[in-house]
Amino acid sequence: MKRVLLHVCCGICSAWSVEKLQNDGFQVIGFFYNPNIQPEEEYQKRLIAAQKVFELLKIELLVGEYLPGLWLEKVRGLEDEPEGGRRCFVCFRSRLEAAKRKADELAIDYFTSTLSISPHKDFQVISEIGFSLSPGGFLAYNFKKENGFKKSNLFSQEHQLYRQNYCGCFYSRARAKT
Repeated sequence: MKRVLLHVCCGICSAWSVEKLQNDGFQVIGFFYNPNIQPEEEYQKRLIAAQKVFELLKIELLVGEYLPGLWLEKVRGLEDEPEGGRRCFVCFRSRLEAAKRKADELAIDYFTSTLSISPHKDFQVISEIGFSLSPGGFLAYNFKKENGFKKSNLFSQEHQLYRQNYCGCFYSRARAKT
């Protein structure tokens, strides 16, 4: 069976993504790596939700290091960028690079990300980054299709999972409150 490392941005985005990949014949290994999520209390809530999803689905979830300082260094100078702008590009790239490294470390041929399930994320941008990192190893799944976002939300309601109201970083949090 083909294996795929699934970068996981949060618990609620995972359920449909895992189901879709499994239906397409993949053995899924989850990888939660999100140094962009701030504050740490928020990071912990999302991690716990992701762990609960993967426990329910009986799938392994690996957890990368939480290094928010490193992430802040990468986006320095991009603080005033709009959502979906250059800061988000750097953020997506950083997380996909980590997923690619982890896939290589584990000798997993394919990787993809739950990022594409969000109606607020540009599938084309995510795909371009993934293909630039690994033309033959990145799987460009648009998990929004087939009502993926809706299905993930229903799963999260059914299992009473934590649902965030902003993308993850301080900058998106500030915009969510306005």
